[in-house]
Amino acid sequence: MVTVNKNYLKLPGSYLFSNIAKKVKAYKEANPEFKDSVISLGIGDVTQPLAPAIIDALHKSVDEMAHAETFHGYAPDLGYEFLRSAIAKNDYQSRGCDISADEIFVSDGAKSDSGNIQEIFGLDNKVAVCDPVYPVYVDTNVMAGRTGLYNKERENFDGVIYMPCKEDNGFLPEIPADEVPDLIYLCFPNNPTGGAITKAALQEWVDYANKNGCVIIYDAAYEAYISEEDVPHSIYECEGARTCAIELRSFSKNAGFTGVRLGFTVVPKELVRDGVEIHSLWARRHGTKFNGAPYIVQRAGEAVYSPEGKAQLKEQIAYYMRNAKTILDGLSAAGFSVSGGKNAPYIWLKTPDQMTSWEFFDYLLEKAHIVGTPGSGFGAHGEGYFRLTAFGSYENTLEAIERIKNL
Repeated sequence: MVTVNKNYLKLPGSYLFSNIAKKVKAYKEANPEFKDSVISLGIGDVTQPLAPAIIDALHKSVDEMAHAETFHGYAPDLGYEFLRSAIAKNDYQSRGCDISADEIFVSDGAKSDSGNIQEIFGLDNKVAVCDPVYPVYVDTNVMAGRTGLYNKERENFDGVIYMPCKEDNGFLPEIPADEVPDLIYLCFPNNPTGGAITKAALQEWVDYANKNGCVIIYDAAYEAYISEEDVPHSIYECEGARTCAIELRSFSKNAGFTGVRLGFTVVPKELVRDGVEIHSLWARRHGTKFNGAPYIVQRAGEAVYSPEGKAQLKEQIAYYMRNAKTILDGLSAAGFSVSGGKNAPYIWLKTPDQMTSWEFFDYLLEKAHIVGTPGSGFGAHGEGYFRLTAFGSYENTLEAIERIKNL
């Protein structure tokens, strides 16, 4: 008789953003007069079009696919050398990081990689995550069977080490004091809180991981939004990171590839655990379960690193960060307790009048026709908080803040 993976049954409800989409759809159907006035500052999806340099690269590579002599089929396992070399040079070597092209694995996005990376580690590994946390880190480990049951009282999973990120610690996790984890998920600049970590503080995590044999899975999807000098763009800026860290990167937020799909994972060859090179395990997994990002998309990724691409994307990021400042300043002026928005396109605010996160979600939707993300969807310590994104249009962002101010 067929059985199912019962670990999936541990997960409460559906994915966070699926729940939000269903609630918004139901609201619009029940209130058709407001259907066109709803402004979404919820999901972290970009709204600005692809930069001209990227569009040019797409057109050129599409034309190549029309001729036998320039047609491309399956991509190389790690990704095309032209893209991996551009990544290594611009994202790492230019910042003094010792990362080579053959340590970079091109994929269809950081979400996929952050979910897939756990497959190469044993099920007996203890996982540590920030709380609040990007749900994919936890849910994929639940699906794999690396956790216990969902604890309704604590609103988290048994068998997982949760590192509370609270207002009094600057929404930064503290190194676990009672139990040493095996796999540590870190995301900086952080989703959902928008918080950033200094190089000195990140070095403490690297030293801790090397001392205790942990592996840090470092999500740097928002590094392009860093504005402060002492905030590292990569964990490999820290001494010793090559022997303890895997880094995930995305083209979604820095270049608007949310619908195009492109990302990469860096696995240094010096990272060895249980007598095995982690690089070789990920290469085996990658080659077996993934057929590579399309040639035309990888050419578009290469254009991100061209002089024109860099200049155009710098303007685009500035556009979103102007939105972030608008939200941050507007909510502060309206009396909200807010953080983030300086090194990340997310604003993390405390819900007013002791509302729960979902109560504030309903309140904003019904009274101001604005969609955000309830903090409790990111974990127990997200309760009482709310996330807004800066990825909307500037006009919609201004309108949304005015509506909130007038509540």
